[in-house]
Amino acid sequence: MNNSGLPALWPLMSPTMKGRAEQIAVSAQGVHVSFADGRTLLCGSSGLWNCNLGYGNVAIAEAVAATLRRASYLSVWGCEHELAHETARSLVVLTERAEFGRVLFSTSGGAANDMAMKLVRQYHSIAGREQRNVILGLQGGFHGLTYGAFALSTGQLGQRMYGVDRRLVAHLVPNSGDDLERVFGKIGDRVAAVFVEPVIGSGAIVLDDSYLRALFDMRRKHGFLLVADEVTTGFGRVGPGFFASHAWEEPPDAIIAAKGMTNGSQAASALIVSTAVAETYFQAGAILGHAETQAGSPASCAAVLATIAEMRRLDALVRGARLAEQLRRKLSTLVGQVPFVRAATGRGCLWALHLADLDGAPLDQARTDAVVSAIRDAGALVQSGPSCLQIVPALIYCEDDLDSLLGCVACGLRAFADRTPRVAVEST
Repeated sequence: MNNSGLPALWPLMSPTMKGRAEQIAVSAQGVHVSFADGRTLLCGSSGLWNCNLGYGNVAIAEAVAATLRRASYLSVWGCEHELAHETARSLVVLTERAEFGRVLFSTSGGAANDMAMKLVRQYHSIAGREQRNVILGLQGGFHGLTYGAFALSTGQLGQRMYGVDRRLVAHLVPNSGDDLERVFGKIGDRVAAVFVEPVIGSGAIVLDDSYLRALFDMRRKHGFLLVADEVTTGFGRVGPGFFASHAWEEPPDAIIAAKGMTNGSQAASALIVSTAVAETYFQAGAILGHAETQAGSPASCAAVLATIAEMRRLDALVRGARLAEQLRRKLSTLVGQVPFVRAATGRGCLWALHLADLDGAPLDQARTDAVVSAIRDAGALVQSGPSCLQIVPALIYCEDDLDSLLGCVACGLRAFADRTPRVAVEST
């Protein structure tokens, strides 16, 4: 304890906590997390959507440990090393797209988004199109909290207070062809890139195929780059392959990977870039102004390679697809049957239960967080989103795990309803 009587730890994105035993995690194994008060809870969020294969995978841990003994640190900042080459090649193969050919390493999803924002603006500058410097994201999207990604993320997260520069960033209404036409009718000749999550993670909103076709048409017409932010959706989370964008009718120009890339074991991310974009840089002799000390470290590369191997050994894509169908079917049975649940949206193993009062008004953040606490009391860990519960199980869940998770969700919602007055619809 310090002089204030509080623990030294200041948790991220949270008011300072009291260090209570029921909140302090002490271990995690499989799909469960144990706490200092002796309770073990079922994890329904895959950590922070990153432990796709569950906790404590021995093969990944051993690969990292062996690499740390062989090469505790090597850099890719103006340098190169063997594991980084092997990992880059493996990531290109995972895209299942002939268009991709180069990989830049980073240490987080936010930092990789920053790097991608630099990449697309410089790409147009090299080609003499300096006026193409506006980057578009989607309303409801979250890309991280580093300064570039912070500008691209929506929601009231303090951007103005922190001096985040949004003068060259704007946002589209997801799945709205009319809004796409409106925005490009105004600034189409200034757009450098559009960044999209295949499933907008905050509320698990799936991008329609028709909307993606409209984006592809706009790309052909206006010449911007399309960046798929697969920080959350990648590595089998959404499927059908390692990346959700593999199912798109046309490839993006770059893919951002993180989270599940090391099964949560290392601070690592990657920007996978099309050969055509990379060649523009090489032919001009241009250097992308981005580097990080720990990017592409031997340990992180070993974790990526081991995660890929474990996903194949465990048949994680097939298991994830089977779980996704069970999840879709069972979540639908909660809608209208469990208090506050008005809709379920998502794809693969990335879903959200949207919460509303009897009058249809979305639950505010305080009540949504209280629901999460009630579900925790019932035995499971889930994350809150904007008026929703994010349901993100590990790909290795069995059906009994899923039934237990949804049972805890229903139990928590009913317990919260029993002690909370609900707004009734007035008769007219």
